[in-house]
Amino acid sequence: MVKRENIRNIAIIAHVDHGKTTLVDAMLAQSGTFRENEAVDERVMDSNDLERERGITILAKNTSLWYKDTKINIIDTPGHADFGGEVERGLEMVDGVLLLVDAFEGCMPQTRFVLSKALALNLQPIIVVNKVDRPNARPYEVVDEVLELFIDLGATEEQLDTPVIFASGRDGWATAEYDPENPSDDLRELFELIVREIPCPECEDEGPFQMLVSNIDYDDYTGRIAVGKIQRGKITTNMSLAICRADGKTGHAKATKLLTFEGLSKSVTEEVGAGDVVAISGITDINIGETVCSPDCPDPLPFVKIDDPVLSMTFSVNDSPFAGKEGKFVTSRHLRARLYKELDSNVSLRVEDTDTTEAFTVSGRGELHLSVLIENMRREGYEFQVSNPVVIYKEIDGERCEPIERLTVDVPADYTGAVMDQVVNRMGTMTDMSPTAQNYTRIEFLIPSRGLIGFRSEIMTATKGTAIVNSILECYEPYKGDFAPRNRGTLVAWENGESITYGLFNAQERGTLFIGPNVQVYEGMIVGECSRNEDITVNVCKRKHATNTRASGSDDALKLVPAKVMTLEECLDFIAEDELLEVTPTSLRMRKRILQTDLRAKDAARKKK
Repeated sequence: MVKRENIRNIAIIAHVDHGKTTLVDAMLAQSGTFRENEAVDERVMDSNDLERERGITILAKNTSLWYKDTKINIIDTPGHADFGGEVERGLEMVDGVLLLVDAFEGCMPQTRFVLSKALALNLQPIIVVNKVDRPNARPYEVVDEVLELFIDLGATEEQLDTPVIFASGRDGWATAEYDPENPSDDLRELFELIVREIPCPECEDEGPFQMLVSNIDYDDYTGRIAVGKIQRGKITTNMSLAICRADGKTGHAKATKLLTFEGLSKSVTEEVGAGDVVAISGITDINIGETVCSPDCPDPLPFVKIDDPVLSMTFSVNDSPFAGKEGKFVTSRHLRARLYKELDSNVSLRVEDTDTTEAFTVSGRGELHLSVLIENMRREGYEFQVSNPVVIYKEIDGERCEPIERLTVDVPADYTGAVMDQVVNRMGTMTDMSPTAQNYTRIEFLIPSRGLIGFRSEIMTATKGTAIVNSILECYEPYKGDFAPRNRGTLVAWENGESITYGLFNAQERGTLFIGPNVQVYEGMIVGECSRNEDITVNVCKRKHATNTRASGSDDALKLVPAKVMTLEECLDFIAEDELLEVTPTSLRMRKRILQTDLRAKDAARKKK
């Protein structure tokens, strides 16, 4: 075994919004990666439009920088639990992790998840208490919380002896001895700590080439690019390769181009040795989890097991009256090809055919995981419809079991009762409750995953938007029993046409409208939420006819309550089993599965028997 003393491979892991990407920005800037005259955006690592809009990292990113004579390969991982698959595969390429923890929020559900994965792989951690300059920061209390989490997760004595550093990623400084009155000026201490504490890669420098594919990149000119850390040997340009596939078969390819990561770009190189991270072009049908190796020694590496999906939805061809009017890709062939293409890079996703060619079952780690896929597809021009999300059950020892989430809610003390009522109604049980700063209380629950569908919008309403909600998969337990997922019905359009102020004015007395005037609707389309626990058919296209005393146009004086504009996530939370969400590049329309009013009535009567 040979030690590559001039290389360090690290991943930055944390709960969502604890500052990973911002810290990477500062590290890149201070390492001299950017030219002095180069304009660099904030959150430069978040290149995806959705990442910038939502302010979260969705895809794991590779970058690198040089500190003195040491090359530091960095993987910026997502912080949201729904993208845990990106974290899991990223950890396969590194020898240590920077565990970022917010100096105010402390340990959160995803902190536990990412740390457990890192400890299981025996990676060397460095605790980075970030945002120590924010108001009400409690850095030393947070250090104690992190160490308690280490103990709770069964860390070894060596892992418990992990170094701690305090930082402000936004202002670009880090120090081992934090003094609020005299903060540090730069990240030099962090760089020194990485070089000193993170082990350099140990590998077989002279053996036959071997690399596990942990990520897939894509280029319009060269096609698919396999990314991974070289475990053994070296690779050169135009070298013949063997591909050890997941099904046990062996394929063959040639490395037409080799690239290494240099800041935000890739540099072409002729040779890369063991321990370094490389991107290989020329393998057209490579997939994540497969092993690229020398043809003389086709020796596959074990791939890290990715946690199973928790939720599933049905994606199907749009069959509404407006089908094909707004989308570019509308057929089942288009839909199937796009969904199966997603599997190439989205390791946590599952796609299955159904008994009809018009629909496909898509399973993921959570609502956000699936909603990001839906949003990406609609932006690409796809038109389709999706069902309500449902949990995936498991048979364990002959008993039907369901996924259980650890739910953490930070809420003002005045609203703790409202939170507990909401959770108990969804079969949740409280496990812990403790006060935090600014009169907030942190409450932890164990709740079935199906209880979280629609929970966020309900809790935001109950707490006037003050609650901070986080959750992560905890375990599987026997089925907890039934509960009503939605306690209100819908307002359903009675006929095809255009919504009119007069018709909407009459309908708004029945509940909350989702549309305003001059909107095209069709029979069976959901136009609002009913104030009662039943579905009501409304005529939003109704006009006021002229009379002897009043003109038909006098409805201009009618005052409408502003319509509630539903986001994609809110629509997914809202729709019930007998409803669908129509997704197009320009519109989101909720609808009943059975559009005709009389047929829905007959179906409801049949189910009551």
